[in-house]
Amino acid sequence: MASLYHINKGVGRPITFKGIVGIYIAYLGIGMVALLLLFAVLYLLRVNVYVVLGIVALLAALLLYGVSYLSRRFGQYGMLKFFARGKVPGSIRFRSRRLFTGLKYAGSKQAVSERRPVW
Repeated sequence: MASLYHINKGVGRPITFKGIVGIYIAYLGIGMVALLLLFAVLYLLRVNVYVVLGIVALLAALLLYGVSYLSRRFGQYGMLKFFARGKVPGSIRFRSRRLFTGLKYAGSKQAVSERRPVW
């Protein structure tokens, strides 16, 4: 008797929700939880309910617009690459050639005792 196996066609695809891709879904969720807490704090401080709803609705709209803008601009991994690019040094300074002169022995079949240390 043959078994039927259902293959998930979306295994390699990123998670997508209403056009928001990848990590931005987590950013949106964290932002919504923060807005819920803001609503609770303002409500407990006895601020007028309509004022609280207006503030939270405005901030939720800004959050949704901002997250969807970042998702469209950078894509799934683009923001990580954008911030990583800023950490790459413009130049590398070294005061000794010893590191580079020791590299020619790295691939040879000399005895370990004959090799000079790379550092």
